[in-house]
Amino acid sequence: MLTLAELEAAHALVAQTLPPTPALRWPLLCERLGAEAIVKHENHNPTGAFKVRGGLTFVDALMRRAPATRALVSATRGNHGQSLAFACGRAGLTPIIYVPHGNSVEKNAAMRAYGARLVEHGSDFQAAREEAGRFAAREGLELVPSFHRDLVRGVATYALELLRAYPDLDVLYVPIGQGSGICGAVAARDALRLRTEIVGVQAEGAPAYALSFSAGRAVTTPSADTHADGMATRAPDAEALDLIMRRVARIVTVSDDEIAAAVRAYWTDTHNLAEGAGAAALAAASQERSRLGSRKVGLVLSGGNIDFDLFQRWIAGNP
Repeated sequence: MLTLAELEAAHALVAQTLPPTPALRWPLLCERLGAEAIVKHENHNPTGAFKVRGGLTFVDALMRRAPATRALVSATRGNHGQSLAFACGRAGLTPIIYVPHGNSVEKNAAMRAYGARLVEHGSDFQAAREEAGRFAAREGLELVPSFHRDLVRGVATYALELLRAYPDLDVLYVPIGQGSGICGAVAARDALRLRTEIVGVQAEGAPAYALSFSAGRAVTTPSADTHADGMATRAPDAEALDLIMRRVARIVTVSDDEIAAAVRAYWTDTHNLAEGAGAAALAAASQERSRLGSRKVGLVLSGGNIDFDLFQRWIAGNP
């Protein structure tokens, strides 16, 4: 586990580049949930998502332990890749990023704009990740996984900001892709010695962590069928899963229709743009509205990088 000193040092590093993101109470959302709700706006980061924090801490640590590094390799559905490209641009590194065919056009464009060399491979994230590993091994390059202690250390700074501002949160809903976001929340909560209940959220069509949580062991799925690409993963990370099973209260699965309704709710109630994974926390809280009561609820709006065509369809109520 990460110590409070490690998280504070990570926050100081991140703060050299990024200001803290707002954590706001929106009255219409509170009415919608029937509870006091605080939204942590990671969609306000320069890359539009929380992962940029982890990219900064990972690249900083990499350059300290291997200063001769000139390039790194990773796989992504978008936000992890943007994070690394953003950080690499500040460190003079070349990011080589693998994405599946059919990946978000707008996320691909953003990664290229930040300097990434993009390679399309396979039909989903898992296939792209495996090919990225093979390429890195062949070329002798640094492979950046989707889950790593140095990534979690940076990502946890969003939760450190939120929980220091609102230490009285009863429950915090966090989406799960490969696990850095929720493990960062656990790390911050435990370092601050708070009692906030942390609830993970997955898409019904990509429930690997939810199935694993229930089974008490790693469960992979043959597909990841969801428009919420930030949660479209088929295989849980072993280290992340171990922490989640020990320190997370439960995992809620939500349908794409529920996610679309949450995207619309963020737009109408706060005028904020949320991507599918970014809206998943609100979708889960809405599903669990009857159990919230007078509890104070935290919602991680983890990103706003949604393709315009999908946003149009979801706002119009079309699948």
